[in-house]
Amino acid sequence: MNRRIGLLGGSFNPAHRGHRHLTLAAIRALDLDEVWWLVSPGNPLKPRRGMAPLAARLASARAMARRAPIRATDIEARLRTRYTADTLSTLSRRYPRARFLWIMGADNLTQFHEWQRWRTIARTMPIAVVARPGYDARALAAPAMGWLRRFRRPARQARKWTKWSVPALVLLRFRPDPTSATQLRAADPAWHVRFAGFRSATDTPAAAPAAS
Repeated sequence: MNRRIGLLGGSFNPAHRGHRHLTLAAIRALDLDEVWWLVSPGNPLKPRRGMAPLAARLASARAMARRAPIRATDIEARLRTRYTADTLSTLSRRYPRARFLWIMGADNLTQFHEWQRWRTIARTMPIAVVARPGYDARALAAPAMGWLRRFRRPARQARKWTKWSVPALVLLRFRPDPTSATQLRAADPAWHVRFAGFRSATDTPAAAPAAS
């Protein structure tokens, strides 16, 4: 049976309970087997200043993902893909037996039109957009939404996403978690020091999530 896998990309600088809360809610709403957290080597749309090393961010994500159907991975760094469009195309080819869905917050939808080949992303796999306080109105009025709106599916059909032809987009709303990575960094600027030198048993050059 093909596994139903959600993909959630981000800096995870650091990973926090808001990421976990959103992910577990998405797993329930979309009937997913698991979600992969794609810890980005570097987001081209975000400043590098204040960005902790990838190893520390990956370690924080793996710690936050414990005892949940969540796999934190640095597979983007291993694939050496710079843009999400390339990552998703490569994963789809590498794991042909998996059914993938891209998950992003409404804040990302507001700037989705600035992403490299964003229409290619929409044509590669279905997209689930999770509402975020303060961003919903802007997300619905975003330039990319002008094109994506015609492909919107009702939230009540979210669990049937594997039957959708792409492009396909669903908007989901969960009870928000107020945790903010920005606030966490402000309260503890040296948070990444706790994860210095961290190396899990599966953190090897060949490590990648299984999708059989």
